[in-house]
Amino acid sequence: MSILHNKKILVAVTAGIAAYKAAILVRGLIKKGADVKVILTPEALHFVTPLTLSTLSKHEVEWEFFGERGDWNNHVEYALWADYMIIAPCTANTLSAMADGICNNLVLATYLSAKCPVFFAPAMDLDMYQHPTTKRNIETLQTNGNILIPAESGELASGLVGEGRMAEPEHIIEFVEKSIQENLPLYGKRFLISAGPTYENIDPVRFIGNYSSGKMGYELAKAAKQLGAEVTLVSGPSNESVNGYSINLEKVISAQNMYDAMHQHYPTADVVIMSAAVADYRPKEQATQKIKKDNENLTIELVKNPDILKSLGDKKTHQVLVGFALETNNEMEYAKAKLEKKNLDVIVLNSMQDKDAGFQKNTNKITIIDRTGAHQNFDAKPKNEVAFDILNYLITKKLN
Repeated sequence: MSILHNKKILVAVTAGIAAYKAAILVRGLIKKGADVKVILTPEALHFVTPLTLSTLSKHEVEWEFFGERGDWNNHVEYALWADYMIIAPCTANTLSAMADGICNNLVLATYLSAKCPVFFAPAMDLDMYQHPTTKRNIETLQTNGNILIPAESGELASGLVGEGRMAEPEHIIEFVEKSIQENLPLYGKRFLISAGPTYENIDPVRFIGNYSSGKMGYELAKAAKQLGAEVTLVSGPSNESVNGYSINLEKVISAQNMYDAMHQHYPTADVVIMSAAVADYRPKEQATQKIKKDNENLTIELVKNPDILKSLGDKKTHQVLVGFALETNNEMEYAKAKLEKKNLDVIVLNSMQDKDAGFQKNTNKITIIDRTGAHQNFDAKPKNEVAFDILNYLITKKLN
């Protein structure tokens, strides 16, 4: 899933020959899952039609302060709606007006009202792009916090060859995606997350397991990715999905499988969240054939599985290590003891006594406890929101 998914993007088109590429840009942003609106300068109508852009964006396209019916096209509403604004092409004239604070058309008025990040993609002839005034205007815009999408080299409308042509639409989209990602709070952090149950085979058709659905771990993985992290998710059997997210998903079955996978990725991880519900015991012997029900009673000898979380705590160097505690009684006491025993930085507590917490539920109600004994309680929420609560706590308390 692109970082642009569900983002509101305002594309402003000015009067340059590269305006024809705006249609390709809008189409590309839509394919990334963005919600796109388009505004134009009046002169841009010579190069591209509002009908084309409105058909692609599925929104009305405006270019004047007053619409055909005399309605006021409120530039402030456009500015407040947008998560990001992209001015492409941005002509020398518009560059100059933006730098000087001129406000004589809908695009410029919206730009001056924008609270969101503004990207601008210059497009002009070679000598115009190299002119000292243009360079000074670009520097002014960057000083004011706007983000330059550099012009590219190639054949220009004048027939000259050189720098000044607007970046190709796919390059603009890549640039915006990278810029957004680099400013996310978890950019550059490597997360290792476990999820789901483990299954311990009794015979080829039976196993020992638990009711964990893996929802919490999967939501944590998706939230970490949305906040910019590189994510590896080690999952026991689960029906949950990370489709659409660029997440390294490694599926396992048993506790030993999960132990091996977690330790394989552990040395390079920055943050490790062990949200899986690992089976504490496994059958000492696994039958190679289906066990027949010949006897009234069946005795299965169990042996203890490796304690994955404790083994990670024992080997901890630079990692921030987070565990989960699902308790039925004396919750705080047991959670704090687990945090200390397993050398954790943070433990997330939820209680089986709470109707909003536990396995196979879409909600969770948590308390986060750190090594100092300080704790923070959270209201019951959907698990996708709980995931962001946990990650925001880590960002604020542990990763700064």
